[in-house]
Amino acid sequence: MPDVASAITLNGLRKTFGSGDSAVHAVDGVDLTVADGEFFAMLGPSGSGKTTVLRLIAGFERPTSGTILLGGRDVTRLAPFERDVNTVFQDYALFPHLNVEQNVGYGLRVKGIGGRERRDRVAAALATVRLEGLGARKPSQLSGGQRQRVALARALVNRPRVLLLDEPLGALDAKLREQMQVELKGIQRDVGITFMFVTHDQQEALTMSDRLAVFNAGRIEQIGTPAEVYERPATPFVAGFVGTSNLLTRAVSQQLIGQEGTFSVRPEKIRIAGRDGAASPDEIAADGVIREVAYAGATTRLIVGLDAGEDLVVLQQNSALSEAGAPQSPGERVRLIWGRRHAVRLPENAGT
Repeated sequence: MPDVASAITLNGLRKTFGSGDSAVHAVDGVDLTVADGEFFAMLGPSGSGKTTVLRLIAGFERPTSGTILLGGRDVTRLAPFERDVNTVFQDYALFPHLNVEQNVGYGLRVKGIGGRERRDRVAAALATVRLEGLGARKPSQLSGGQRQRVALARALVNRPRVLLLDEPLGALDAKLREQMQVELKGIQRDVGITFMFVTHDQQEALTMSDRLAVFNAGRIEQIGTPAEVYERPATPFVAGFVGTSNLLTRAVSQQLIGQEGTFSVRPEKIRIAGRDGAASPDEIAADGVIREVAYAGATTRLIVGLDAGEDLVVLQQNSALSEAGAPQSPGERVRLIWGRRHAVRLPENAGT
């Protein structure tokens, strides 16, 4: 898409720390375009380069090479305050001595925006994040989720073109984190601002984003919608990092699938049948022995050692297991069946 239709465009972006043999290539040639109004996630393990890319976009770091465009404008060498972006951090970075209204309006006050307009914009921002009536409280009087909303309101009140979010939910407990995922996506939809979100949590990225980029060793391995990345991983790394995936290789894939190569099969695509369970022409069957069983409430995770020579992880709904009367004990023999379309062939030249 043309740069003028995009919120963010990165061309050949590189960032190297150090020099010579000790040089670290934190970002190693990233090309990326994020559309206006898109909720875009950068997903990857620690050290994969995603946070460095966010800092480069914000202006907190300068790239070694490459360009950064915001709304078609080259901002590569501009200071952070000259860029139409705001950043929300994991630790909130609120002023403890200021109340909620003062925290949210601080940036407007620095810009010299008058009292009445500032109050109106602060009130609107607090309403957006559902914190009406809490303006007089100090951060210490708020819950973790409320403090995160204050940080979000402080960023939104400036009406940036792009909002950058660096692991903003990382400090929350699991239940509150899930609640905030839904709320954050709803807020983004309401305000229509481009959100660029950094996370190492695969489920978070899949749940919240319109599209995501999977980072590994400073490079992007795959860009796509959550469904595209999950259902059709482009590399073994993506298959293994985004959710859980079974990889069938070489002789095993030849024996089971009839082709030699590397194939990815998601655990939830596999069903457990009795020893005599029949597979249709559109399905693949593999016999094996249950090695491990892990109960997780709604689901049960099983590891099955195949007669063909590899282990497969199987994720089954407990209702399905109980209704089918399928074996769930280590040492029992089972037959695994999955659709041929669920065996996704990975490129032979894909990185690992």
